Amino acid sequence: MSQEFFRESPPPASSTSELVSQAAEQVSTLVRDELALAKLELTEKGKRAGVGGGLFGGGAVLALYGLGLLLTLAVVLLDLAWPLWLAVLVVMVVVFAAAGVAALLGRKKLKEATPPMPSDAMASTQADVQTVKHAVREGRSS
Repeated sequence: MSQEFFRESPPPASSTSELVSQAAEQVSTLVRDELALAKLELTEKGKRAGVGGGLFGGGAVLALYGLGLLLTLAVVLLDLAWPLWLAVLVVMVVVFAAAGVAALLGRKKLKEATPPMPSDAMASTQADVQTVKHAVREGRSS
């Protein structure tokens, strides 16, 4: 076989305006694709959060009933040693103290929380921006 068979034909020379037009089209397509990725990612995260929130809420309701029964048991047990009014008072103070601590810890955690972001789409977009910047720099140095 001759070596001419394996040679590739040189790419056709494109004008600067054609290259700029192609780059604009590619950037436009890239931006649309990144926005679609971000939308898809946020939709998926929203669905998971909805299901998780529903299950968490159901578990919280059941735990609330269990806590009520546990507190009733504590009052009944303390009533064996103290008057009923004192048993109820002690259990009430303990419950309010626990509620206060939980509220303060929850408030602290909410302040530390960051807003939900489409992290995969953001990382992909940042990589695309870096690639475009690198390509522009390489194009200028040629």
